Amino acid sequence: MKSYNRGSGIAKVFFLLILIAALIIGGLIWLDFLGIIDAKDRLSPITSLFGIKPREEIEQPYSPLLLDSDRITKEREAINVERNKLDREKEELQIKEAEIKQKEGKLAEIESSLKEKEKSLIEAQHQYENKIANLKQTARYLMGMPPEDAVAIMDEYDIRDLVDLLRISEMVSKEDGTPSLVAYWLSLMKDRARAAEIQKLLVEQPRLSLDE
Repeated sequence: MKSYNRGSGIAKVFFLLILIAALIIGGLIWLDFLGIIDAKDRLSPITSLFGIKPREEIEQPYSPLLLDSDRITKEREAINVERNKLDREKEELQIKEAEIKQKEGKLAEIESSLKEKEKSLIEAQHQYENKIANLKQTARYLMGMPPEDAVAIMDEYDIRDLVDLLRISEMVSKEDGTPSLVAYWLSLMKDRARAAEIQKLLVEQPRLSLDE
C-alpha cells in the first residue's frame, strides 16, 4: 500500500513539473509573439517541435531612426558640397594672392628702375650744370686774354669741345652785355678749314655734350 502511494506521489510531482515548464514556455512564446521580449532564438529548438515558427521582424520603412539616418546622410552630403566649394574658393584665392604678389614684385622692380633713372637724371643734371659752370669759367678766362693767345689755346681743343666753349662764350657775352669775341677768334685761326667747320657747327642746333 505504501509502495502504491509513493509511486503515485512521484507521478504527481513529475506531472506538475511538466505543467510548470509548459506554462513557462507558453508564457515566453506569448510574450515573444506580443513583442514584449525577444525569446525566439532561445526557444526556437523547443517551439519548432510544436510547429511554431518564430516571429518575423517587420521592417518599418517610416521608422524615426531611418528618417534621422536619411537626414544625417543628406546633411553630410551638403557639408561635403560646401567643403568642396570652400576648397575651390581657397584655391582661387591662393592663385589670386600669387598673382598679386607677382604684380607687387613687378611694381617693385619698376619703382626701383624709376628711382635709378631719376638718380641718373639728377646726376646727369649735376654734370651738365658743372660743365656749364666750368665752360663759363674757361670762357671768361679766354675772353680776358689777348685774342692771339686765346686762339692758340683753342687750337689744342677737340673741335666739338671748342664749339661748346664758343657757344658758352657767346652766352657769357650776352649775360655781361659785352660784344662777342667768337667771330674775331675764328678770323685769327690759321687753319681755315677747321675755322669753317667750327662756324658750320655753331649755326647747328646746340648739343652740348656732358663728356668731360
